[in-house]
Amino acid sequence: MTAVLFDFSGTLFRVESTESWLRGTLAEAQVEFDETELAEAAQALEAMGALPGGVDPSWLPEDVASVWGVRDKTAELHRAAYTGLSRHVRLPDDRLHDMLYDRHMAPAAWMPYPDTSEVLRTLREHGIGVGVVSNIGWDLRPVFREHGLDPYVDTYVLSYEHGIQKPDPRLFAVACAALDADPRDVVMVGDNRRADGGAAALGCAVHFVDHLPAEERPDALRPVLDLVGAASRANGAGPRQETPERK
Repeated sequence: MTAVLFDFSGTLFRVESTESWLRGTLAEAQVEFDETELAEAAQALEAMGALPGGVDPSWLPEDVASVWGVRDKTAELHRAAYTGLSRHVRLPDDRLHDMLYDRHMAPAAWMPYPDTSEVLRTLREHGIGVGVVSNIGWDLRPVFREHGLDPYVDTYVLSYEHGIQKPDPRLFAVACAALDADPRDVVMVGDNRRADGGAAALGCAVHFVDHLPAEERPDALRPVLDLVGAASRANGAGPRQETPERK
């Protein structure tokens, strides 16, 4: 294997809890909730699936259903889908819905899984190309930069920048081309069997991890090193002489 593609949310990073997301937004807006109200609102937001990167909605309101399936194709659709869900939860100030959405894009809202840095660094040391392929409506590159992981990523292929969503194999093909890698020599790592499994249509191998809180998933990415031979490879692959242009 010459390259590895990773999903973002639930694979390399985990978003903060719904309660933390709400609590931080209320503090920023200087809106006071007592603890009972906060807990109830957080529970309602979680049930609605209003936190991008969190749990899926327990049901889809009619006004959101029409955009939900294509929400990752543009930034506008992504915002409309998630603020549409949050607006089904009663909050004391309407501006909180957009503020909640804005907060989830902040690097501080995301935590890398415990083995993310080790795995990405080891792949870099062994000359394995790394791409991030994400269904998303915003630029996640600042998250990687803030957490010191951007130097290990060669290319970012984000659905909203291409108007294509996983599992469409064209999105994975863009990443393989950016890494100058034959798809048959690439592993796609993700937490969504349908979306990330689309890479198999190109001939990529696919490896799945569980979308769990970071503290509950300390080492699920490490098997990837064995899959590409980076854990103990000693056949002289060495570092790459050239790094594909970061996109």
